[in-house]
Amino acid sequence: MKKFSDGFIGNLSAAVIVTAVCACPAIAQTQSPTPDTVEAHLAAGKNAAGGRDNTPDFYGLVTAICVAPLNGAARPDAPAPRENPNRKATYMEPMKAFDDVYWMGTPSTSSWLLTSNDGYILYDTQGVYDAEDVLIGGMKKLGLDPAKVKYVIVSHGHAGESGGAYLFQSRYGSRIVMNDWDMVEASVNGYPKGKPKRDMIATDGMKITVGSRTVTLYLTPGHTPGTISSIFQVHDNGKPLTVVYSGGTEFNFLNDVPHFDQYLASERKLASLAAAAGATIVLNNQSQFNGAATKLRMLKDRHPGEAHPLDVGADAVARYFRIEDECAQAVRLKLVAAGITHAQ
Repeated sequence: MKKFSDGFIGNLSAAVIVTAVCACPAIAQTQSPTPDTVEAHLAAGKNAAGGRDNTPDFYGLVTAICVAPLNGAARPDAPAPRENPNRKATYMEPMKAFDDVYWMGTPSTSSWLLTSNDGYILYDTQGVYDAEDVLIGGMKKLGLDPAKVKYVIVSHGHAGESGGAYLFQSRYGSRIVMNDWDMVEASVNGYPKGKPKRDMIATDGMKITVGSRTVTLYLTPGHTPGTISSIFQVHDNGKPLTVVYSGGTEFNFLNDVPHFDQYLASERKLASLAAAAGATIVLNNQSQFNGAATKLRMLKDRHPGEAHPLDVGADAVARYFRIEDECAQAVRLKLVAAGITHAQ
């Protein structure tokens, strides 16, 4: 059994890669008749970017997982996050995204505040050094009270999503909903301002409700062992729209065949749930994947009757998941060709 090493996959013979065929039953039923080769899956993933007016909807997603995908799980003893003295230059003005949802973040990170008549739900919390300014400061700029955050949903346990959980738990008593508690507790240096205490654990189909607002959670392990995704409604000028929230995206996990099988199973599960719910919006925790940071800036120039820039339609949402599917299959085939069925 061969071991995975950084750079090994990129050096595989192209001929070997092209002829690799997946024999795994879990992957046998693909979403399209794409030929089962690395090149074909990558081409299908890139072509699924689509877009209106010849502008790809999901260019950032394609770049992240089809062009230059990451690999390797985070180490528990990784160095502490660096407090970049210039980080505030990346902070963007918070803004109202929908009638009842607010966005806060940077060109690469997104946090979403879901409001209701009886408090708020915060979805993802930025990095440990950014949460105070981006989230607390952002809410205050928007005229919103951070103390009204009843629940914080942490999609997964990476630093950019869980970094502010302790802040809301310790200062405001917010309930923390997360499934990567083991990852957080194992981290040696990742939470220099304090780790959140183990709180709520999501179950598949669990509903988090605050006032008139309900978020339905789904377990989608792959990106991390405890990745949480969801489906909920937002309102745009009074019109209800359905959102699918994709909790984890990139391939920076242990790169072996079983982990990609898990990733693909979760991606297909969420794609199916989104289609059944009629979701026309896909949100996530990294702005570049759905273009949130830039698309929301288009709202100020929006014409009456024009679609919301994030309301891309059900077909585009399906394409978003197809990009993940096709490009994950491509990496999986590389692993099969290299004989890397289990990384060590």
